[in-house]
Amino acid sequence: MMPEMTKTEKDLKEAFAGESQAFIKYTIFARKADAEGFKQVAKLFRAAAEAEAIHAHNHLKALSAVKSTKENLEEAIGGETYEFTKMYPAMIADAQAEDNKTALRSFNYANDTEKGHAEFYRKALEELGANRQTDYYVCDVCGFTAESEMDECPVCKAKKKAFRKID
Repeated sequence: MMPEMTKTEKDLKEAFAGESQAFIKYTIFARKADAEGFKQVAKLFRAAAEAEAIHAHNHLKALSAVKSTKENLEEAIGGETYEFTKMYPAMIADAQAEDNKTALRSFNYANDTEKGHAEFYRKALEELGANRQTDYYVCDVCGFTAESEMDECPVCKAKKKAFRKID
């Protein structure tokens, strides 16, 4: 049986979630400000996003939640597997029941992508220490992740230009 979480541990988890969400939100806000020509506002959003990422990092560190790479890979496999086997299927059902097509598309894109992430993590865990060199490409429309350039995304059908190589 797991020991009960302390109030401070619960607070750290909540703070981590909030700071992580702020990082992503501000990063997206920065892209929008850039697209609208507000370069200074975009810079401010990026600066705030970086600060939020530091806060999230510190909270995760205080939780002792960053382990060895092997343990981190095992946790990532568990998290991704949970998402595509339990979390997203329930959300997809809710969106279908409410006929929310936008949410349904978003959940389906994520669900289809998470399966691949779990597999990539499994492969990395199996090959840990082998130093295999692999490039990754991410579709900017749906998040699909591939180990090679794609002419078309198998999830959202976006063309090759939607993929960007991750360094």
